Amino acid sequence: MPNIIATAEAENTGEVYTTKLLSNQHKLVADEPIDLGGQDLGPNPGDYLCMALASCMVITLRMYITRKGWELSWIKAKVNLVKSTNTASGNNVFYCSVSFGETLTAEQRGKLCKIAKACPLHRLLSKPSDIITLLD
Repeated sequence: MPNIIATAEAENTGEVYTTKLLSNQHKLVADEPIDLGGQDLGPNPGDYLCMALASCMVITLRMYITRKGWELSWIKAKVNLVKSTNTASGNNVFYCSVSFGETLTAEQRGKLCKIAKACPLHRLLSKPSDIITLLD
């Protein structure tokens, strides 16, 4: 069995697109916006993908900052996803911006940019992936 690093389950029971999500003991809801036929009861799957990358970057940065003993009151990351059909390269593009609660030196900013790019999901999403789908 391969080393599983994350897991999630999704169940839709007919409430249009509203879908119950379960990851370990955490229960969430995914949906589509009203203009796409959903009920807008939760983020859509693409939003969850952006949230995963943003939170991974912030957590990785916080770990590094704590280890260095730097005092930063907050770290924020915003991630926007642009589909390949809307980019010149033909690739999906994640636009990530990170901001901090205090002014940093140029050296600190450079190091933190490298650390943000080294977060596990940044590295995962930067590489091609295989998706294997089986029907039970």
